[in-house]
Amino acid sequence: MSRKVLAGIGLLALIVALPLDSARAGGLSAVINGKSIHVGASEEHNEDNIGIGVEYQFSTETRWKKLIMANGFRDSENQMSYMAGFGLHRNLYHTDRFDGLYVDAGINAFVMTRKDVNDNRPFPGALPSLTIGNDVVGVNVTYLPRSAVEKMYDSRMIDQSVSGIVFLQVKISVSER
Repeated sequence: MSRKVLAGIGLLALIVALPLDSARAGGLSAVINGKSIHVGASEEHNEDNIGIGVEYQFSTETRWKKLIMANGFRDSENQMSYMAGFGLHRNLYHTDRFDGLYVDAGINAFVMTRKDVNDNRPFPGALPSLTIGNDVVGVNVTYLPRSAVEKMYDSRMIDQSVSGIVFLQVKISVSER
């Protein structure tokens, strides 16, 4: 799969998601990639992972939330990376106060491209995710442990002092607009 195919998957996800009714805490969101934190890094890395994407959460009557996502961003080596995938999250906390404050945790499975992994050929991945937000805005937090890179891809991180990477995204509901 090429970047064009990944972009096509993201566009298809958006087209499929647009006509669907949104759940109380779900719907279509714009995602702004922004920051990564290289835990324990002894070398300089690009931690301003600027990029944009979309996330759609399907309507549900249970505490389990299903979502699809696609985005592109500048990675740790300052190269463009693209990903598309789906997530399964469980609502851990919800209140009607503060515009529907919630906390969700789950896993995101995806295909992704990176220049330093398979020379931009797509590869699969799955990472834990935590979202804290409300009906208007939220923060997605994802963690990539070094051991996952080394075991899944038979590859070593360039900076061996990094024990893991924390990724931060802001998501803004466009369904409520």
